[in-house]
Amino acid sequence: MALLRALLRTTRMARTFSHPADGLPADDEVLLDAPDPRLAPALVSAGHGDHGPAAELLAATRMAGEWEDRDRYVTRLAAFARSRDEWFRRWCATVPDDPDALLVKAELAVARGWESPARAELLRDVGPLVAAAAEGDPRDPVPWRVALDHARGVDADHIAFERLWEEAVRRSRHHYGCHAAALAYLSAVWHGSHGECFDFAETAAHDTPPGSLMQALPLRAAFAYLTDGGGATVSRARLDAAADRSIALSSRYAPADPRLAEVRNLLAYVLVTLERRPDALTQLHLIGPYATSFPWDRFSDDPLGRFLDLRRGVSREPAALRAVPSAAPVLPRSERAGHAPVRDH
Repeated sequence: MALLRALLRTTRMARTFSHPADGLPADDEVLLDAPDPRLAPALVSAGHGDHGPAAELLAATRMAGEWEDRDRYVTRLAAFARSRDEWFRRWCATVPDDPDALLVKAELAVARGWESPARAELLRDVGPLVAAAAEGDPRDPVPWRVALDHARGVDADHIAFERLWEEAVRRSRHHYGCHAAALAYLSAVWHGSHGECFDFAETAAHDTPPGSLMQALPLRAAFAYLTDGGGATVSRARLDAAADRSIALSSRYAPADPRLAEVRNLLAYVLVTLERRPDALTQLHLIGPYATSFPWDRFSDDPLGRFLDLRRGVSREPAALRAVPSAAPVLPRSERAGHAPVRDH
């Protein structure tokens, strides 16, 4: 963590655009949460008040069983509806029983509830919306990811959470979003511990193909540990193994692939925190222009600025810091503890 602070401190002293010589896109070319080619037209149309392309996109993911894409698109469409909702209100009014509209509606209500000081009370009130979304398509695991996020927000006990988890895995054994929601519930700041978190993440990753997003679950456990201010110590070897697993996952995707942007942003943060600068720089090259809000919004109201600060620091760090001893001690964790935002995946 000391290296991370030093990098950010140095770059705040001199904010300049990245020079093309370092191989990274210039700062003004980096985009935050840029949509992929399928989502972009739907957002543009929604901005003009037309819900049709968004409805068609989600219907296509549901019919094809593209659950990972569906989860990402639902999250992004709900976020867009928070700031511009004319198109979404028209969609709900036109087809009130549309399972895709019901899912976006539930995601939107849960996200709003999580950000309110009266979180638990508001989330209890939106329970019927979550239940309605879950009834939309019996094959779809995404409503159950929303239900798991909702359950954590209302402090559901283990028995209630396990019932929801069984429903989720019955629909998709390897859905990343549902596993990330369960991982959050098992974290030390909620209802579990760092050990439980790592055990769950490592077991789930072991049971999936090398190219699956599930390979990033131990990385999320490492992030939870490194940003938690207390709890039992996790070995450096376990943290490095989590990072290495995600490095292997990253290597299976093309550079600047929007599908892996969030994993690579999270991986860059963890690698810098572990003082593995060369590996972090490699991931920054693979990220290209695709910055994501998570994990940077955990530490700043300006996630893009935070990402660019770290990127400048890593690309300019002296060669003396390029090699990290293999027996490096476990790094101290940040002082920032507390409950994480609901959508950090």
